[in-house]
Formats: sequence, C-alpha cells, structure tokens
Amino acid sequence: MDLSHAALLLAAGLAAGTVNAVAGGGSLITFPALIAVGLPPIPANVSNSIAVFPGYLASVAGSRADLPRPRALATLVPPTIIGTILGALLLLATPARAFELVVPFLVLGATAVLAFQDPLRRLVGHPRDMSPRQRTVAVQTMVALGAVYGGYFGAALGVMLVAGLALVLDATLARVSAIKNLLSALVGLTTLVVFALFGPVNWAAVAVVAPATLIGGYVGARLVRRLPSVVLKTVIVVFGTVIGLYLLWRALT
Repeated sequence: MDLSHAALLLAAGLAAGTVNAVAGGGSLITFPALIAVGLPPIPANVSNSIAVFPGYLASVAGSRADLPRPRALATLVPPTIIGTILGALLLLATPARAFELVVPFLVLGATAVLAFQDPLRRLVGHPRDMSPRQRTVAVQTMVALGAVYGGYFGAALGVMLVAGLALVLDATLARVSAIKNLLSALVGLTTLVVFALFGPVNWAAVAVVAPATLIGGYVGARLVRRLPSVVLKTVIVVFGTVIGLYLLWRALT
C-alpha cells in the first residue's frame, strides 16, 4: 500500500465514521475506497466490516446520554448476535449477486418506512397501544432482521435500524439513534469475530481505516445530539434515498 492509497483510506474512514453516527451508510464511502486501492469485492466487504467497528464504539460513547437503562437493552443482545452471525455466514457461503439485487430495495423500503412513519403507525398501531409482550416481539424482530442485513452487507445498516426501531419504539429520534449506535457496535463486534476467524481480511487496510472511523464516529454522534428531530429525520431519509438509488444503479450496471 503506497502513501496515496493510505491517504484515500484515511479520508474515507473519517467521513464514514461521521456519516454512520448521523444517518448510516458510511460503508458506501469506505467500501468503494477499499475497491479503489485494489481489494477484490469479498475481501473489501469483510475488511470494511471490521474497519468501521471502532467508529461504532465512538458513536456509542458520543450518544451514551440518550441510551435507555441497560436492563431495557439486554433483550436486544441475543437477536442482534444471532442475526449477525447468520448474515455473516451467508456472506461467506453464498454468491453475492442475488443479494446485491435485493439490497437496494431493502434500503429504499426502510427509508420509506421512516419517511412515512406517522401514517404507518396509524395503519399498524402505535407502540404505546401494544401490550408489553407485543412491543418486545416487534422490537426483537426488527433488530434481528437488521442484524442479518448488517452481518451480510452492512452498508446503510443505520438507516435500516432507525427505520425499524422508530416504527416500533415510542421514543425520540435521538434515543432511537443512540440505540442504533449501540446495536451497530454489537453487529460490528460480532462480524469482527466471525470474519477475523474465517474471512479474507486485509489487515493493512483495516489498520488505516479503523482509527479514522473512531474519530469520525464520535464527532458524528455529538452532532446528532444537537440536531432537531425533524432535521435528523430529513437527513436520514435523504441519505437512505441516495444510498438506495446508488446501490440500485450499481447492481444494474
């Protein structure tokens, strides 16, 4: 790896960490950068999943004041870990082409769910009208589905999690974003273990990108706390739409 490659990966990591903390989708910055420096798609995807993990940790640190009590989060750990392992094993065991065609529609669908959150809540019911058991099942299902996606591909994981959680949680968007950061970190930790043991990781690239995502993740999380909910929602919807259209274009060309 020469100096220009290192500089590109450093800049990509810094931007990706910030974007992941605010809206999600930072992997769409680092993944193409890893491809650009010469990594094949699967090693680039695996290395990217490991490299962005420190940024998720920094996002958790920056948004920790908005997290609920640990007991409320404990039930989300098993579906996150199980879903991530399934997604990671799916990546290592199957061709990526079929999933590449599905991913854009998942991202665009999740973005639409967030954009039309209030009408959908009137249609399917507000979380406060559900029984505690129904809320628990709904949240765990959303988390598990997001984790499978995160273990397989990862890009726009934040959009997927925010859209799903905002539909089934009666909480502010800042709190939903903080939970998203924590779950993303757990997804990142799980993929790190799976891919470090079984995946074709380029550790030199990881060593450059990971510290940059750490800085960007903390900065982005602090920024989220200062954004009004309507602005944050608009930013995430715009990011999700752009990401989904980009992935669709890439899958069809």
